Amino acid sequence: MPSEDLLSPSIATWTASDGPLSDLLADRDASDLVLAVGVLSGAEPWDPRTRDALASAGFDADEILETHEPATTAGASTTVRMPRGELAVRALVLVGLGEGSSADLRIAGAGVGRAARGRRDVVLVAPPSDEVGHAALVEGTVLGGWGPARFSGGAWQSGAEVTGAVTVVDVEADVVERAVRRAVATLTARNLANTPSNIKNPAWMAKQARTVARRAGLDVRVWDEKALGAGGFGGLLAVGGGSASPPRLVQLDYVPEGAGSETTHVVLVGKGITFDSGGLQVKPPDGMLAMKTDMSGSAIVLSVLAACRDLDVPVRVTGLLALAENMVGGSAYRPGDVITHFGGTTSEVGNTDAEGRIVLADALAYADAELNPDVVVDIATLTGAARVALARAMAPVYATDDALSSQLRAAGETAGETLWPFPLVRAYRRALESDVADINHIGPSVGGGSITAALFLSEFVGTRRWAHLDIAGPGRSDVDSGVHGKGGTGFGTRLLLRWLEGLR
Repeated sequence: MPSEDLLSPSIATWTASDGPLSDLLADRDASDLVLAVGVLSGAEPWDPRTRDALASAGFDADEILETHEPATTAGASTTVRMPRGELAVRALVLVGLGEGSSADLRIAGAGVGRAARGRRDVVLVAPPSDEVGHAALVEGTVLGGWGPARFSGGAWQSGAEVTGAVTVVDVEADVVERAVRRAVATLTARNLANTPSNIKNPAWMAKQARTVARRAGLDVRVWDEKALGAGGFGGLLAVGGGSASPPRLVQLDYVPEGAGSETTHVVLVGKGITFDSGGLQVKPPDGMLAMKTDMSGSAIVLSVLAACRDLDVPVRVTGLLALAENMVGGSAYRPGDVITHFGGTTSEVGNTDAEGRIVLADALAYADAELNPDVVVDIATLTGAARVALARAMAPVYATDDALSSQLRAAGETAGETLWPFPLVRAYRRALESDVADINHIGPSVGGGSITAALFLSEFVGTRRWAHLDIAGPGRSDVDSGVHGKGGTGFGTRLLLRWLEGLR
């Protein structure tokens, strides 16, 4: 397998074609050529375009149905292998399209991607759809064709046999290009999240950010532990105090061409706990197994910033990565400690295993006080309560502005990353009252742990338009299935990119 650059995941070479399929197939080497077509559920499984495509390749559409009885459930695939030299292709992949919705097309694409792993050449005939559906098909194919990278022989290796080339028929070239870029950003976030914590620490993440900045033409600034102390970032220093790997704060800035003072400015803040032991209130062993992915929020923000220029995002975007390792040690912060955050707000520590909101508070306060953004969005694998409420399929979104919440939810539906609106219940704020500080950082007396965490964060954004995405559930996958590989999912990457692309 090829060596893997974690910041540039290995994928197929993608092109779009609107020429006759017969000519396209004739120009290919048939010895390892795959033709992929969709099968619809319902009385008529073939749309006219797919019938023509099958005929161009030498197949009888009705005979294919009768002989192979392909499943029509979205993502189900049937591979028909042909003798060498008999037809224009070596194999035919029949993938279920379900009802043909964009969600079904994304899962269908993942089925194609998995079935075509390791093939030299794939021609994918897209069913009739709009831009959203066609982008979903392409994104799904990229995501399904990927496998988590492996560290072997002193280097990272691609986790799946990479398809050599994919040609999509009857989809606009710009739609294909943009869909591939969004999917690659998701894979980058996954690679970073899945990197083991003995390799990945705050300084390592800061190094990746510098590399991204160089490649993508971004400005970058990194605060080390001395600069964090001088700047008053008490939350990052407290959480990172028990680790031999000191904390970092990273700022990345993207400015679109022609931007002026009136250009909308968005700040994205990502939780970056590179490993979470729970601190002095240590997690049970099983609870630590997935904690290398507890920095997924920062991986997503970094990957979004990396893609902004290629996608011509029309607004200014600043990314803040709040990076620390939450460990047990003689200098670890304790339950009952009082922390002074950036800007002076103090918080009483209620549980050292609720560290994510502490580092986010510093970054949010800095964004509000120093960056003057029009809107702030943070993303974090924050609370088990969110996972209990919504399981793995969707994430809560909290917002101080209904229009912002609606925009993010609409972007999520387009991207196949569903958000569900949760309330900032102000009556619960009194559960965060402290006798010794401005605020207690947890609210143990009312339940609703995801809500009280969001209420805590809201104290650090001033009057800004702000939204909080708690991705503790969909941020990780326990299985390699559909569009997800096992491990970090990168959930929120394509959502945020879709949202940013649509802003003005």
